[in-house]
Amino acid sequence: MPGDLAPEQLTHRLGIEVKEWSAERVVATMPVAGNRQPFGLLHGGASAALAETLGSLAAAAYVGSDGMLVGVELNCTHHRAVREGLVTGVCEPLHQGNQIATYQVTITNDSGRPVCTARLTCLLRRGTAAQR
Repeated sequence: MPGDLAPEQLTHRLGIEVKEWSAERVVATMPVAGNRQPFGLLHGGASAALAETLGSLAAAAYVGSDGMLVGVELNCTHHRAVREGLVTGVCEPLHQGNQIATYQVTITNDSGRPVCTARLTCLLRRGTAAQR
């Protein structure tokens, strides 16, 4: 996984576990416990962070180790509440171009019912690793 996975990083703090990772599909789980809002439901921001993580990983795989990317837009639609268990995010590309890539992330509950759908658009730069 690219970047720092030290305990202080958000991915670690949210308990996100990547199960599958390629430019064409990223799958990860995240526990609801520890990621709830004050009313006991999965926090929408945690769903957004899961979605952005998965889209960014897919874009990183697509652009390669010599490139870089930044997210430029994230939108999320929350469909149902979750109080316990794990949610699973599946990310797949909608568009992979030379400068822009857009990904759709579907987050489901333990029963496979949709919790959130999100779309992330990333700006891509290739061959810029030395300039980071």
